[in-house]
Amino acid sequence: MFVYLSVMVGVGGSASESPEFRDLATSVGRFCRRPKADRDPEHLAVGLIQLRQVIDSLELDFSETAAAFTATDEWDRQGSTSPIDWIRHNCNMASGTSADRVRVGEEMSKMPKSLESMSRGEIGFAHLSYMAGLASAQAESAPNQPFDETVLLEKARRSSVGSFWHFCKKVRHANDPAGFNAEQEEAAQARFLRLSAHDDGSVWLDGWLDSSGGAALRTALEPLARPDGGGDDRSRERLMADALVDLATHALDTAQIPQRASQRPHLQVTATLETLRGLAGAPAADMEFSSPVGSLTVQRLACDATISRILLNPDSVVVDVGRSMRVVSTPTRRALNVRDGHCRWPGCDRPASWSAAHHLVHWICGGATDLDNLILLCHRHHTRVHEGGWQLLSVDDRLVAMPPPEPLLTRSARAPAATTAA
Repeated sequence: MFVYLSVMVGVGGSASESPEFRDLATSVGRFCRRPKADRDPEHLAVGLIQLRQVIDSLELDFSETAAAFTATDEWDRQGSTSPIDWIRHNCNMASGTSADRVRVGEEMSKMPKSLESMSRGEIGFAHLSYMAGLASAQAESAPNQPFDETVLLEKARRSSVGSFWHFCKKVRHANDPAGFNAEQEEAAQARFLRLSAHDDGSVWLDGWLDSSGGAALRTALEPLARPDGGGDDRSRERLMADALVDLATHALDTAQIPQRASQRPHLQVTATLETLRGLAGAPAADMEFSSPVGSLTVQRLACDATISRILLNPDSVVVDVGRSMRVVSTPTRRALNVRDGHCRWPGCDRPASWSAAHHLVHWICGGATDLDNLILLCHRHHTRVHEGGWQLLSVDDRLVAMPPPEPLLTRSARAPAATTAA
């Protein structure tokens, strides 16, 4: 059974609440209730700086108190597994933040000049936190060597928090390369990626990468996450998500993923003929690792795919399987790549290897699979044409993208078919 000691300031009273904390809570409450209307920008700017300095001072006091608490057995008496766990739970903090505050409190006596500098607003608590991390690491790797804050403080005064963190990483390696490399390996071993499917078929990504793994992913995504040009209003987050999908699609298209069971990995879609034709009343298609997809998506994927005909009897039993046939032959695709060179959407220069062969008149509607009826479209713009309803019109020998004039309509339904396209 856990017993939680109430030490929260300003949330009711308790027998253990000291007069100092009551006075602090009263002062903070009075400050937060001050008039805030009609404050000019200069006043806001000065206020932010001053408020941050006060918060930093309180963070330092909290850290000192947390370190003192850690040295007691009160956390054990109350049933917690560690002092960090007690602080995490009772102070509503993350475990990493709790450990950081304790570390600052334990190492602050080694940084007297830095404490004075922080009190004058020359550095922030975040700078002090990174210094404490170095002091703690040195205490483990070289316990007999005194910690010298001089160089660090000089650097902190001239650096943003981000730059100082980068500098401290370099110092950490210089002081203890073996320990630094061990931490890097431990971080690499902790990598994970979780894909969770929602009821609507969307996928939630949750993961963690070490610094080098994250750098590799960002290096691959950044060139793909550029706006297309004028009119591309996608957010940074959307650009990165689209880039990740493009990267996966490109790997599938170019056979860069190892084969399994004598077949290269591919998107597998099973659809009726009516779904492929976009007729009303047709069922959604099945896609492996996905919820059912609509006819417009099926038509886009079928533009540049391998098609297999499967005949079923009325009991959905397979009675015949036709040969797989590539919609766009290899020679035709090679010629298309040479002619277009890149995505033909106005302003897009995504290369041919990152593009699909798009039928101007879909083959399911009688369009020919030849160079006169094919153009290259990157996966984003191919989706925009099919699912988004955009059109590409030829005006004075150049393509012009036209947005959909009205919601898309489907044609009349027919009887269910017994044909599957994959």
